[in-house]
Amino acid sequence: MPRPSRAALAATALLCCAVTACAGNRADEPVAATASPKASAPAPTQAPTRAPSAAPTLPPGPGGAVPVFSHGRRDGGKRVALTFDADMTSDQGPRAARGEHFDNPALIETLRRLKVPATVFMTGRWAEQYPGQAKSIGGDPLFEVASHSYSHHAFTTPCYGLPTVPRAEARADVERAFTAFRRAGVEHIVPYFRFPGGCHDDGVLKELGPAKVTAVQWDVVSGDAFAKDAGPVASQVISQVRPGSVVVMHCTRSAAPTTEAAVRRIVPELRAKGYEFVRVSDLVAGH
Repeated sequence: MPRPSRAALAATALLCCAVTACAGNRADEPVAATASPKASAPAPTQAPTRAPSAAPTLPPGPGGAVPVFSHGRRDGGKRVALTFDADMTSDQGPRAARGEHFDNPALIETLRRLKVPATVFMTGRWAEQYPGQAKSIGGDPLFEVASHSYSHHAFTTPCYGLPTVPRAEARADVERAFTAFRRAGVEHIVPYFRFPGGCHDDGVLKELGPAKVTAVQWDVVSGDAFAKDAGPVASQVISQVRPGSVVVMHCTRSAAPTTEAAVRRIVPELRAKGYEFVRVSDLVAGH
């Protein structure tokens, strides 16, 4: 097979580990949730009631470096956190203006209908493009909103061909996303950060230390980026989840169009296996 182009690698990076989000008919227009779980599926359980805004963080690493969290305790019960990257890069405004959507309201409505708590890692640019949806997600006690950077540029290289944030501007980029959330009226903001592409090194962890955030990675890759069939995505998640797992998925219909359908299978099947869905903050609290 021919090697993929640099442009293709960059596009993949926007979704593979921390991606874009997509669309209904208009920005901030709700889309009806599709298909309900089978009647035989376990009934949704009530979400934990602990306020997400009271989220705990991990102690700093050596030299005050940002700590990194990839999963919760393996012996802490069958708990799993679904996370969704609501990603939009700083230069995608023209594409949005031409009608491309970077949101997925149907996915959010499905999570609500199934009463699934979740953590949404949002770029500041996404919150600026969809302030109504950002406020709605951040005002729902099921959800918590964390920073996925402002611009979705890489914080170290190499990183799938992504443009790079200058090291001296790394902290400002993370904090600019939090500022965008507050301006949009997001209520449940948590002090967590996910690196675009998951790419980081010891130097940038120390650089971000003063931001007082916990970097959140994952231990289960859903494979929903560019997937055409929800079945393999659901199967991959269900087969890989372990107690304490953090699953990375995407809030994107154009580039991750099967995620909502996959969630409709993942949720009842994992509940049937005895799993409880929680937010990342719930896992960190029990770490």
